Amino acid sequence: MITIKSGREIEIMRRGGKITARTLAMLLRSARAGMTTADLDRLAEESIREQGGFPTFKGYNGFPASICASVNDVVVHGIPDGTVLREGDLLSIDIGTTFEGYVSDSAATVAIGKVSQAAERLLRVTQESLMLGIDKFRRGNRLSDIGHAVQAHAERNGYGVVRALVGHGIGQQMHEDPQVPNYGRGGSGLVLRPGLCLAIEPMITQGGYDVDIQDDGWTVVTTDGKLAAHFEHTVALTEDGPRILTLRDSFEHSDVSRFRPKEEMAA
Repeated sequence: MITIKSGREIEIMRRGGKITARTLAMLLRSARAGMTTADLDRLAEESIREQGGFPTFKGYNGFPASICASVNDVVVHGIPDGTVLREGDLLSIDIGTTFEGYVSDSAATVAIGKVSQAAERLLRVTQESLMLGIDKFRRGNRLSDIGHAVQAHAERNGYGVVRALVGHGIGQQMHEDPQVPNYGRGGSGLVLRPGLCLAIEPMITQGGYDVDIQDDGWTVVTTDGKLAAHFEHTVALTEDGPRILTLRDSFEHSDVSRFRPKEEMAA
């Protein structure tokens, strides 16, 4: 069932989203070679709780940690452990906060030290894909317009778009209807209207889009072993357009005009 949020509910989610955003920004600054992913998980839980939130992921369907920490070819759902981060790694951090009964969810991929130009390009294009998807989250558009924008930009740049995992509605539950694929033809599906809240989250790979789940039942890796990146925001649709509830202070801005294809700018 799809739920439409009131202004009061969106304000609660915005406040919770600030906890998520501040914590994720801190983790992205802190992550460095020599740390373990478990070190980052401890920092995350402390930060969320100190700000009055609860780490949504901890205990969710048995998940043992407060964040997902996914390195290199791990797309999502990496379990924090003794894995030591190394110079040149890509680290995807996914984090959720429950605040006053509502959830916010966000993710970002960060370079550990100096990485290759190819890895830097993957991060840039994935982040751009997220912003282009968010830009389609507007009154009167269709749900599939979001995924079409993500797919078009990623594939235009030579990347794969994971099909087996999708974004989702969000509110009192972390995963609500509707599902939000990162691919597909535009112009179909749910008509978007104010009050809808979505977690939009492109998962983009350097190679093919096929993935495998490891024996732990959580960790999702690229089948071909190539790098993956993951960016996510919780977004509310308002009368004035999409409002990013997990925007980090360090995030450049939410203007997507510079990411749009030239032919779309001219339309």
